[in-house]
Amino acid sequence: MRRTLSVFVVCCRLTLFSVLILSHVVAQEKPQGQNPSGGFPDLVGALKKTPGVLGVDAARTMSGKSAIFAWFENKKAVMDWYNSPLHQGLMKGLAGPGPYRKPLEQVKEDSGPILVIASITMADKPKFKDINIPISQIAIELYQPLPGGAALGGRFAPSTVKVQNLFEYTPPELGK
Repeated sequence: MRRTLSVFVVCCRLTLFSVLILSHVVAQEKPQGQNPSGGFPDLVGALKKTPGVLGVDAARTMSGKSAIFAWFENKKAVMDWYNSPLHQGLMKGLAGPGPYRKPLEQVKEDSGPILVIASITMADKPKFKDINIPISQIAIELYQPLPGGAALGGRFAPSTVKVQNLFEYTPPELGK
């Protein structure tokens, strides 16, 4: 157990170092005074105010994607966001008035927490027919927690997202 914890600590330190370096690089690339949402509405703020949202985070990837990670309590919470005036307005602005396919059709009502990752890559000019916004990529992807994993001193997912068989360790000096 002690050896496993030592290996885990070393891996966590390397990961933390990588994240800190990446964060510094991304921060330096962002032009001064630029709206972090790239001219889009404040989706992170709106999501944080939405009932059933367990947590929200945002990031810029090394490949240039801007991503929002939103943890929802369940399918109903995702559907409430999907049908909200802000989200419907964004969809109509990007893809026109519809009709759209039925969302989450294959997801069971009692599915538990759902992670929605929305990513977008901006471009110099529009790349898609009928979409007059300069993007080269946009995606909405859905994920759910799997049993297992490990966390030392905290997690990426909010603590309210329960994960079976997750090894969690918080050193006494960090408190819990």
